[in-house]
Amino acid sequence: MKIAFQMDPITEVDIAADSSFRLAEEAQLRGYELFYYGPDQLAYEEGRITARGHWMTVQRVAEEPAVLGPQTVVDLSDMDVIWLRQDPPFDMHYITSTHLLDRLKGQVVVVNDPFWVRNFPEKLLVLDFPQLTPPTTIARDLETIKAFKARHGDVILKPLYGNGGAGVFRLDANDRNLASLHELFTGFSREPLIVQKFLPDVSKGDKRVILVDGAPVGAINRVPAAGETRSNMHVGGRPEKITLTERDEEICATIGPLLKDRGQVFVGIDVIGDYLTEINVTSPTGIQELERFDGINVAGKIWDAIAGRLT
Repeated sequence: MKIAFQMDPITEVDIAADSSFRLAEEAQLRGYELFYYGPDQLAYEEGRITARGHWMTVQRVAEEPAVLGPQTVVDLSDMDVIWLRQDPPFDMHYITSTHLLDRLKGQVVVVNDPFWVRNFPEKLLVLDFPQLTPPTTIARDLETIKAFKARHGDVILKPLYGNGGAGVFRLDANDRNLASLHELFTGFSREPLIVQKFLPDVSKGDKRVILVDGAPVGAINRVPAAGETRSNMHVGGRPEKITLTERDEEICATIGPLLKDRGQVFVGIDVIGDYLTEINVTSPTGIQELERFDGINVAGKIWDAIAGRLT
């Protein structure tokens, strides 16, 4: 099979942590051919969806994770599978790439399905499951956000389409910075903000549960660094081994059928205590950590699920 990866620079990945690298490595072990290109190199050319990139071989060498062939242009309809794996922000550039890849429907399997990636942003899909989530408000209007904070006292404020823990603020009952932060955010972006009731259980960790084709395969716990509210590994969160609880299983059983039906093969959900906080469908991570902790070859399970969609 011919596999294309649309992702951020593969030459800069962390070979011990990057999920896209692990997916490419597993594909290579199965004898698949690998093609890599960046989202800026995706194009619509007179009826064809093309990409300018490189055939590649991946290797566990920190200084050179991928050996790239000469730059070439391919017709993406000639691929068997295309991975949509660039990181957010989920802006118009990202959304446009989902529109272009969506034009390959019926010709190529695109993972995750770009139509539903576009309609399932991480912090919006959870709104379909209010029984699973903490109290939440999405608004740009400052008075609406103030009213939410007055009701709940201790809250988390963050950009609606951010990622990796960037721009996440805890505002406790004594905080006086809400108006200033609102002014800061709205000064450079027209997007709304999301505000949620703070969950004290985050001190015990923010659990990343990985689902493959709608079924949970395992979890890792991400514990915030000392003095931090954020548990993202991008900002120093420490991954730990952990097992799924009955509540985790209940959450997965509730959301899993929808994810499978909508072509979301590889999903990472975030659970704090008993609450679902995000459903990550754009570029989820965590499979290498889970493999180290529990010996689960998540990449292999993902490729098996994709193979089932190709038959």
